[in-house]
Amino acid sequence: MTASVLLAGCDTDQVSLANNAKANQPVPPKLLAAMVEKDMDLQSPILVRLFKQEAELEVWKQTRNGQFALLKTYPICRWSGDLGPKVREGDRQAPEGFYSINPSQMNPQSAYYLSFNTGYPNAFDKALGRTGSQLMVHGDCSSRGCYAMTDEQIAEIYSLGRESFFGGQKAFQLQAYPFRMTPVNMARHRNNPNMPFWKMIKEGYDHFEVTRQEPKVDFCEKKYVFDATRAPDAKRDPVFDASAKCPAYVIPEDVVAAVRGKQARDEAEYAKLVAKGTPVARMNTGIDGGMNKIFAAKIPEGSTGLSEGAEGTTLQMLAMAKAPGTIPGHVNPPKPNLDSVASAPAPQEEPVVAVSAPATSTRVATAQPAEKPPEKSGGFFSNLGRKMGMGSSETTATTPPQATASVAPAATTPTTAASRLKAAVTRFVPGHDKSKEAAKEAAKPASTVAAKPAEPAKPDTRLAQTRPTLKPSVSDGASEATQIMGAAPVVSSNSFESRFGAVK
Repeated sequence: MTASVLLAGCDTDQVSLANNAKANQPVPPKLLAAMVEKDMDLQSPILVRLFKQEAELEVWKQTRNGQFALLKTYPICRWSGDLGPKVREGDRQAPEGFYSINPSQMNPQSAYYLSFNTGYPNAFDKALGRTGSQLMVHGDCSSRGCYAMTDEQIAEIYSLGRESFFGGQKAFQLQAYPFRMTPVNMARHRNNPNMPFWKMIKEGYDHFEVTRQEPKVDFCEKKYVFDATRAPDAKRDPVFDASAKCPAYVIPEDVVAAVRGKQARDEAEYAKLVAKGTPVARMNTGIDGGMNKIFAAKIPEGSTGLSEGAEGTTLQMLAMAKAPGTIPGHVNPPKPNLDSVASAPAPQEEPVVAVSAPATSTRVATAQPAEKPPEKSGGFFSNLGRKMGMGSSETTATTPPQATASVAPAATTPTTAASRLKAAVTRFVPGHDKSKEAAKEAAKPASTVAAKPAEPAKPDTRLAQTRPTLKPSVSDGASEATQIMGAAPVVSSNSFESRFGAVK
């Protein structure tokens, strides 16, 4: 009966636990099995840690060797405010820091199923003039400065606290953090104005990480002090006052060494992250709090807010997973503060720069006088090749060629079928005199008619600037006036050269 009286609600009349079914729910069998596996007693002390950014609540429990071990992690359904401590009444901030929960703070008649008071403001908060009250960890997934769980979750957490009190624990410690105090998170939030406060409570985080013991918490000179003990020459334990000067105290050497080692490693990793340009997290987003992704995946238009989110396949898988408790229909996921969004300056759109295509240089080809075509060989083998239909295209073409771009003619003499035939016969005819044959061919006059040089045509520059270059039509023939340097000479189809050149 004494324990029942101790567990009365903080804002209600004292109610016996024997008459409150919600507050007397037994610890679930799965948790009991986990305790056996981890060498924990049902009524051994507990410790609770909260993380806003990760939206998680951890329950640690003391094992039989005296150290604490993690029993279970609960996703937080909803928390309100921003990353950072609570400062004043009505700011919707969920508190951050170290708090002590005794039996009188447990509320079995909460309007939010079950709850316990966080104990805000503590002596440190009061020394800074911070205000606020009735900040709870409760059910119903609704938060106004609190940490809200599902009803099923808070029933488990409440039962664990109840059993620890039955086992003799006078108060369990609540550690509330903006995020897990890792080098990565410290680097991401390095520009946040709350960083000095976060570094101070990280000291207690590190003490617990290296010792797995509940850190002893004191306050002096408006700051936290962890694991302080009596100085060797002191006659009594130090007395701390959050607003007064710190008394003489010492911290056990083994704890100091372990904490300094961890902090040195953290600082080295932090320096590397900053040096390589780890992005800085946004501040003053106007978003009200956060929600664990397991809940956000199951709510229409759900959002994790300031808590860590999930996208794509992960979010789809979470939507298929079973939620840790009943999600009420009135749950409001984190959303931007409309007043904050309205007052924020509109984002500047980047101007669209029209990139014009590079101007095409239009050249007007000036007709050049046609060069005199190479003289045709009138030797025996050339005539023989032409009679056999193997004459050079330069002398047998009857269709006027199309004008082409000015290209310098090749320096080498084109190889024709007649020349190839002549070379082949020369190699296999015994006693053939190459010099005489060459002399005969050199003595013969040119057998082709040179095209009449055409006068250069004046380019119409105005037309070139206003109209693109037109591709020549396939049916258009080239006249002598537009003959371009390097083109074949134009020979009339009825000329003597075209009709009888093959029988010279």
